[in-house]
Amino acid sequence: MGTFFVREFLSIFDFRRETMSTTSEFDTIAAVATPPGEGGISIIRISGDQVFETIKPLFRGHDLQQVASHTIHYGHIVDPKTNGEVDEVMATVMRAPRTYTREDVVEINCHGGLMATNEILQLILSQGARLAEPGEFTKRAFLSGRIDLSQAEAVMDLIRAKTDRSMKVALNQLDGNLSRLIKNLRQDILEVLAQVEVNIDYPEYDDVETMTTKMLLEKAQEVQAAIAQLLKSAKQGKVLRDGLATAIVGRPNVGKSSLLNELLHEDKAIVTDVAGTTRDVIEEYVNVGGVPLKLVDTAGIRETDDTVEKIGVQRSKQAIEAADLVVLVLNASEPLTAQDRELLTDTATEKRIIILNKTDLPRKLDMVALADLAGETTVIETSMTENLGLDALEHEISHLFFEEGIESGQGNVMVTNARHIGLLNQADSALDDVLNGIAAGMPVDLVQVDMTRCWDLLGEITGDSYQDELLDQLFSQFCVGK
Repeated sequence: MGTFFVREFLSIFDFRRETMSTTSEFDTIAAVATPPGEGGISIIRISGDQVFETIKPLFRGHDLQQVASHTIHYGHIVDPKTNGEVDEVMATVMRAPRTYTREDVVEINCHGGLMATNEILQLILSQGARLAEPGEFTKRAFLSGRIDLSQAEAVMDLIRAKTDRSMKVALNQLDGNLSRLIKNLRQDILEVLAQVEVNIDYPEYDDVETMTTKMLLEKAQEVQAAIAQLLKSAKQGKVLRDGLATAIVGRPNVGKSSLLNELLHEDKAIVTDVAGTTRDVIEEYVNVGGVPLKLVDTAGIRETDDTVEKIGVQRSKQAIEAADLVVLVLNASEPLTAQDRELLTDTATEKRIIILNKTDLPRKLDMVALADLAGETTVIETSMTENLGLDALEHEISHLFFEEGIESGQGNVMVTNARHIGLLNQADSALDDVLNGIAAGMPVDLVQVDMTRCWDLLGEITGDSYQDELLDQLFSQFCVGK
């Protein structure tokens, strides 16, 4: 078994190269790498072994096959059938292996706009290139060994980052900090498993099994402690990556839409003195102290005979159930109503913050009664008209979900991906089986099976062990051209 681990460890990159060569040895791909629509420039990316043969009939300017790598050249794209100029462009040449895909790459920078961009892409495809699949450029970077699977997933996290903090976390993973930690843990496990095999195959002492069991115990505890630290960061990481689903709830006309507009710094929701103005949920992302909040402004919850408003109220209740955080807004200038009390009771088990709005008006709300109903929930006093209390709200959100502060610097490893979290939990469970097996006095070779399972599960995070179906699923979520 020890020989198997060493062979498996050394063959990873050979396997990737073999996969790469069998699927794309003579396959050149192309795609638009910039968003569709009007803009200053568009970029068409071409990658593969036949890049220069593909672009030569189309580019009028320098012979790109003869120029130095990582240089950019002025010219024109022409239609070889008519010899007519299509667009004035700049062509960037990057030669393998110092490219994103580790293949030859040419990027055509043309004028932005649908017509010119699409015509150039169609000309490239007419020369034998095929349209790239979603995420195929990044998939090739993985298969060539330039990046591992966790770094490939970080590329999409970086594209989708909604705040500066979530961007830093994605950059951290793209730099390979998580990868290096996982690979080091796998290497530690591999060395112990190899030593266990040696001890089993060549016993020199009577107490060899005791020594081997102790070795497995110490390593299992050490790796489990490292996994626990990673999982500790997962809660924060998932919030930074996916955002915090935040439902703004309350009865009509207490200031829910005003709060949404203040957080967005724009008049997204209609604000009037007429109760029931908001009849459906409004969803927007906002950056609050580096935390992406998916704000859901709900319809005011009250008894109503209006059919449309009834639907909005029902959706509001569903939003409360689905939310990570409930922001319950009350009106300080009015006494607590039966609806207020019902909302305070219904959200008591939710993670929530209570906003006491309209504090610029004479106060009529009974603070003693509110304290009894609020329990330990923090109450923040605000005035949307005078822009008061938003800093306190931001601080409370950070305190609720990041009690020890948000750590996203380059020196910290934070787990953000749900797939990684699931695999880490499974690896942790495998180590529990190792420790339980040792405590129960199970034979070393049986305990070793669970340690091997942990090694395999950690390998799925970085892609050192994976199935083709997983790659197809992951990269299908990417945009075409990345």
